[in-house]
Amino acid sequence: MTEHPTESGTGSAAPAGPPDWPGSSGPAGPEGGPPNGAESRPVAPDPAQAQASQSPSTTPEALAAPAEPTDGARRALVALRAEVAKAVVGQDAAVTGLVIALLCRGHVLLEGVPGVAKTLLVRAVSAALSLESKRVQFTPDLMPGDVTGSLVYDARTAEFSFREGPVFTNLLLADEINRTPPKTQASLLESMEERQVSVEGEPRRLPDPFVVVATQNPVEYEGTYPLPEAQLDRFLLKLTMPLPSRDEEIDVLTRHSTGFDPRDLAAAGMRPVAGPADLAAGRAAVSRVSIAPEVIAYVVDLCRGTRQSPALSLGVSPRGATALLASARAWAWLSGRDYVTPDDVKALARPALRHRVQLRPEAELEGVTTDGVLEGVLTSVPVPR
Repeated sequence: MTEHPTESGTGSAAPAGPPDWPGSSGPAGPEGGPPNGAESRPVAPDPAQAQASQSPSTTPEALAAPAEPTDGARRALVALRAEVAKAVVGQDAAVTGLVIALLCRGHVLLEGVPGVAKTLLVRAVSAALSLESKRVQFTPDLMPGDVTGSLVYDARTAEFSFREGPVFTNLLLADEINRTPPKTQASLLESMEERQVSVEGEPRRLPDPFVVVATQNPVEYEGTYPLPEAQLDRFLLKLTMPLPSRDEEIDVLTRHSTGFDPRDLAAAGMRPVAGPADLAAGRAAVSRVSIAPEVIAYVVDLCRGTRQSPALSLGVSPRGATALLASARAWAWLSGRDYVTPDDVKALARPALRHRVQLRPEAELEGVTTDGVLEGVLTSVPVPR
C-alpha cells in the first residue's frame, strides 16, 4: 500500500538485508550483511541468523535478562515491522534502520527514486509509534525561519512572540532536502546536533525523541544543492529504498484496487504498537549492551581502512566510527543479545558509513561505488575471533 497509485511503497528483491528479528518474519536488517568473501565465522550475512531458530524467550541472554521492561519494549519494536507492512509493502530494511536511529537518537537520510513511498514510510512509522510527525517540502525559496520558527510581532500586545516551526516535532520529514539552498539546509544543523533551536540568542528545546528523516532523489541533480560533507556526517544512517520486486508490485496494485487510501492509515488497520516509553526503555537497554575491546578495535580498523583506500579522497571520521558502534549495539539488542559481535558491525557498516566517504573523480569515472569500496574494506580487514 502506498501514497498514491504511482508510489509503490515496496521493497526490493535485490540484496536482502539481514534476516529476521526474533519472533518476526521477512528481512529485517537495515542493509545486507557481510560482503561475500569477508573473513568471518561461518554464518549467514545476518547478525541475528545464529538466533533465527531460537525464540527470544529461550535464548540464554533472554533467560538471564529481566522480563520487563526491556523484553516488552523489544517485542513492541519488533511488532512495528508487521504494523508498518499494513501500509507499506516490503521496505523492512528501511523500517529497521528507522528504529535503530530512534534507539540511537540519530538521524536518517533516505535515498530512492520517486514513487517508492518514502513519505508514506515515515508517516506509517510515526503512526505505529504514537509519535508526532511533520513534513517540510524543501524548495529553492524556503527560508531558515520556515523550518525553525521565527519571532512574530503581535499588534495587540505590541510584543514579539515566538512561533514554532515544523522542526518542533518527533519525526521531521525533510522532503527533497537537496532542493533547498545551503543556508536553509544549515538551519537544521543545530537542531540535529544540539536538539534545540536558538532564536535571538535564546535556546528552545525540541521534543524528545527528535529525529530528522531527510529524503533525496539519486537520479535527478538539476536544480539541486548537494548536501555538504559536514551535514552528511550528521546523519546516523543512509538508507536506500530500491524499486520493488515483481511480486511486491503486484501486491501494491492489488491493495490499491481493493480501496487502499494512503492518506487514511487508520482505514488500513494501522494502530500504535509501541510508544515513547518503549523507545526510552530500549535506549536504556542498548546503553547496557557490552562491547569487547576486540570489537571496538575492529570498528576502528574498518574506519581507518577507508582513510587508506586509494579510491577515496575522504575516509570515515571518528564521528562515523562512533555512529557505527552505536548502531551495531542497537541492532544487537534488537536481535536479542546483550553483546556486540563482528557480524553486527558488518551488517551496519554500509548504511552507517556510505555517506561519510567521498570517491576520487578518477574512481567515479571507472564506475567504482562507495558500497563497493566499503565491501573491499570489509573483506580486507581481519575479523576478530
